[in-house]
Amino acid sequence: MPCITLLSDFGLQDAPAAMARGVLLQYTSLPVIDISHDVKPYYMPQAAYLLGTAYSSFERGTVHLALFDMFAGGSPRLVLCAHEDQYFIAPDNGLITMALGTDPDAWMVLEPEQQHTFKDWLHAAGRTIAALQTGTPAALGLAPTALKKAKTLPAPVIDGNTIACDVLHIDYYDNVVLNLTRELFMHTAAGRPFVLRFMMGEEVSELSQNYHDVREGLKLCRFNSHGYLEICINRGKAASLFGLRLGSRHNDIKIVFE
Repeated sequence: MPCITLLSDFGLQDAPAAMARGVLLQYTSLPVIDISHDVKPYYMPQAAYLLGTAYSSFERGTVHLALFDMFAGGSPRLVLCAHEDQYFIAPDNGLITMALGTDPDAWMVLEPEQQHTFKDWLHAAGRTIAALQTGTPAALGLAPTALKKAKTLPAPVIDGNTIACDVLHIDYYDNVVLNLTRELFMHTAAGRPFVLRFMMGEEVSELSQNYHDVREGLKLCRFNSHGYLEICINRGKAASLFGLRLGSRHNDIKIVFE
């Protein structure tokens, strides 16, 4: 059945995630499912990765409410977008286009005004979600709009035989997810051997299928279930051990092909 998903950079130490649930339940009985509230504040690539890899698992008609970096640049617009028979409600800050990899149809939900508060956003989202249960965005009387801040997921930098990567996400197990897809890796490799180099001379020169392909405590790289390259340690914490961080300029992760 359709549901509502929540994605935010609120964390779970404070009340905003619970406040969001409370307001939404005033408007609908749809189940509310958390994608994550542990997004690094202001780090949009991680939020986009989580939303982009999660949404397709949900049934058509699901509404994805993204409350990430809500007041970036003052008071951004709150917009409704439609993509693949699902809906996305988020601030117009570039997250939706970065997560979906496309510029979807969009409608205005809430125009920016200085007096708008967090609860104003939640109630506007709740009213919109309730209305979507019985009508399409066009039938709701919402004004079509173009997303003002379209962004794309940061791409690896290819320079000759080298791909320079960045960190998209660090998961619960401290695996480091890079912004390199299987398709781009295979296309660039063209069958050539490679060496993945990162932090303090660490190297991996073989792709693994599973964590247990190497002995416990050893490092490896593999493509995760979403098709992104990961740096891992079998039963260890790669990000902590190697000092890899979200948004750090010192990660220095490169793949060199022979």
